Amino acid sequence: MATELDPVEPQSLKKLSFKSLKRALDLFSPVRAQLPPPDAESKKIRINHKLSVEYGGIKSTTNPPPSQVNSTTQDRSQQPGPSNALALPGSGDYKDPLKGGPQNALVVGPTIPSTAPHDPGFTSKNTIVASGSGSSERNLSTSALMERMPSKWPRPVWHAPWKNYRVISGHLGWVRSVAVDHSNTWFCTGSADRTIKIWDLASGTLKLTLTGHIEQVRGLAVSNKHTYMFSAGDDKQVKCWDLEQNKVIRSYHGHLSGVYCLALHPTIDVLLTGGRDSVCRVWDIRSKMQIHALSGHDNTVCSVFTRPTDPQVVTGSHDSTIKMWDLRYGKTMLTLTNHKKSVRAMAPHPKEQAFASASADNIKKFSLPKGEFCHNMLSQQKTIINAMAVNEDGVMVTGGDNGSMWFWDWKSGHNFQQSQTIVQPGSLDSEAGIYAITYDATGTRLITCEADKTIKMWKEDESATPESFPLNFRPPKDIRRF
Repeated sequence: MATELDPVEPQSLKKLSFKSLKRALDLFSPVRAQLPPPDAESKKIRINHKLSVEYGGIKSTTNPPPSQVNSTTQDRSQQPGPSNALALPGSGDYKDPLKGGPQNALVVGPTIPSTAPHDPGFTSKNTIVASGSGSSERNLSTSALMERMPSKWPRPVWHAPWKNYRVISGHLGWVRSVAVDHSNTWFCTGSADRTIKIWDLASGTLKLTLTGHIEQVRGLAVSNKHTYMFSAGDDKQVKCWDLEQNKVIRSYHGHLSGVYCLALHPTIDVLLTGGRDSVCRVWDIRSKMQIHALSGHDNTVCSVFTRPTDPQVVTGSHDSTIKMWDLRYGKTMLTLTNHKKSVRAMAPHPKEQAFASASADNIKKFSLPKGEFCHNMLSQQKTIINAMAVNEDGVMVTGGDNGSMWFWDWKSGHNFQQSQTIVQPGSLDSEAGIYAITYDATGTRLITCEADKTIKMWKEDESATPESFPLNFRPPKDIRRF
């Protein structure tokens, strides 16, 4: 009948290594600087070993007669040569045969003599000499095994957690797009109820409702040079609104299907729109003329952002590629194929020459202008990510189809907060999707547009401290480099 064995305590590699290190220290290096008490048995074994080496190698292991042992020891005591004794640090008993002076050293192992065994200058190659007095120096191999290499991964900056402080309701459909005015006094949202609503940023009150689209409004942008607002939707229409007259003054015709994303160039009067016809179109704002049709994607262009310098246009598509465009010639400069799923959201960093792109497989960071891959974010949200935004403090936020909002440290890719949006009463739990995210002009307030027909506003928790919300960060051991 088998007896139950005691459960073996699981031990980490670090603990086992320390045990091995302690065993090695106990065996080979006494901690105290006193000689150990003489042991006649060990001395006899040591002398026997010397004799067996001297008289015909390691073949003879029998103990010689005591008379032979005594005569041999007397002979060897009169002849200078390598010693096999254990010389302790600080005792000064061991003399180096080469230098003639005392040396603190640990000599372990048999000394194999050469053809001239009584040569005073002979030193064995098989003698292990570890100089120094510290235990870590005496055990070089063990200490090298235990030494932990410092991680080269950047340590994340501590950020306060974000909390929801306002819920705005007013739309009658999914809220699909958002844009903040550069004066930071109001923001606008576009919805599946075909309206655009303008809200006061400080109080969250409704200021204006604009109608004109006949399908859901998927893209919004506010000009920082003119009193214009631009909108795009599933009705293939791109409209320019004059906010002094609150009406449409221009329409840009050319898209063959729904328009999914929209961006304004920061320095020149150019508008970029991407849609389900797999083309990113470049429009002259004033003349309503199409300057370029940036074609090359194989599927819907669902995200776009612009920069003042090359590459001035970057697009992401459902064909899982990111393309950088030469705006002068309307040609592709570079195609990034790092993602495996649709690139539905991209966000350039407001200060650094870099941007992040989000897909269902991973969130990746790229440098600009050459589009070199930097690294993946250190966690996977494991949902379809529809929107993302970055502020100047290096807080990146991503919103998913399942209502999850993850906050990331830009520098290290560390996910420091995961929150789940709460649907408003009367909505289904499945209506927790987040479709658009943006920061205000200061980067201290966050606006999210959601499938439960609400707009939620977020800010940092002012009472949080690094002690109350510690940074639980472990640098990655093997980060995927693609």
